[in-house]
Amino acid sequence: MTKITEVPSPFCGIGTDDLAVQVDGLSIKVTKNGCSVNTPAFEQAMTDTSPRVDGKEVSILHAVNRAAKILSRANQPVIGGCATDVNGMRALMALADRKGAVVDNMNFTGAKRNFLAMQDSGWMNTTLAEIKNRCDLFVVIGCDLEVFAPRFYERYLWNEESMFLDDTSMREVVYIGKAPSGNASTSPNKSKAKVLECANADLPEVVAVLRALIKGNPVFSEQVGGMAVNDLQEIADKLKVATYGVVIWAAGALDFSQAELTVQTVCELVKDVNESGVRCSGFPLGGKEGDQTANQVCGWQTGYPARMRFSSDIPEYDPFLYDINQMFENGEVDGFLWVQAFNTKAVPPHGGKIPTVVVGRSGMVFEEEPEVYIPVGTPGIDHSGHAYRLDNVVAIRLKKLRDSGLPTTAEVLTAIEQAVVV
Repeated sequence: MTKITEVPSPFCGIGTDDLAVQVDGLSIKVTKNGCSVNTPAFEQAMTDTSPRVDGKEVSILHAVNRAAKILSRANQPVIGGCATDVNGMRALMALADRKGAVVDNMNFTGAKRNFLAMQDSGWMNTTLAEIKNRCDLFVVIGCDLEVFAPRFYERYLWNEESMFLDDTSMREVVYIGKAPSGNASTSPNKSKAKVLECANADLPEVVAVLRALIKGNPVFSEQVGGMAVNDLQEIADKLKVATYGVVIWAAGALDFSQAELTVQTVCELVKDVNESGVRCSGFPLGGKEGDQTANQVCGWQTGYPARMRFSSDIPEYDPFLYDINQMFENGEVDGFLWVQAFNTKAVPPHGGKIPTVVVGRSGMVFEEEPEVYIPVGTPGIDHSGHAYRLDNVVAIRLKKLRDSGLPTTAEVLTAIEQAVVV
């Protein structure tokens, strides 16, 4: 039995690096600083150690060769999931380039709302370190931050030491849209967050009115989205006098038509606050299932995030055309590779008879067994690696905690690439 401290997590997205675990053979127990996201992910039992082809256990070489045949025969192969570490994503990109595949990250539909806003008008965003050391007003729009990252407040708002604040417990927290599900947003001095609730469908109008109030434009209605305009005026006034305001949102939680326009409005109101002479920054949430890692690797290799096609001489990016769910509906896919090294519940999103290869975490249970299933090690548990946290400025160095004997995603995808016939 081995005890390991200062364990970094690839699961929560916020760069948690202070977990303590106890390793007993293949069993892992989180003993300190766990949360509802990290603890189940680390303690997930390992059940599958051998690859399967047509539901039968086979050698890794046999599984790799069958996977290569599936991709070799495909006229329009698709690689989805993209939930892996930096080296795994590099190998995935090399395989996609060799075979001319479409690549689509599993969280891109939500992240697309951020990319469209950023590409259209830009944004002014901050980092976790800046929030920890400077933020005095924290505004959460349209998401339950405590569900997304249970330890966010503990690590970045209610931290005992800050470079530029004498008392972090004096920070103010405001929720617009969803109310917090717990008490993590309550400060150490027992001050609760101010909550202005509204339905998700009302957020576009609410955020637009908040921006108008920040700009000083007249608003003639007394209510918007079920909340008083005077309450929004109070938030606008607070943002314009804060020393360092931060406005945070989760694009994946904005599940309504043309949500990218609301993201853009949030980004623009941050710019408007800065024009008033004080500092304010945005902060988009992400980092789950390796999505930031996938987009970072795609970005430095191609200049685009992870929704593109490699069948031409150059990578082609299209956030709408290369949505794999749409491609399945249109019957465009004849070979599918699903890569998911973190989450056993995130199985391939399609049914039917499309030849499918799954390179995934041990323990996946399928409604319909894929033609090939190759269990791989999880980065940060079964092997070391790197994964980007949600602010994209730090690549977390992941530790190896146990000897499971499972190959890495990079090793499996590299072997498939070398066996593919083009």
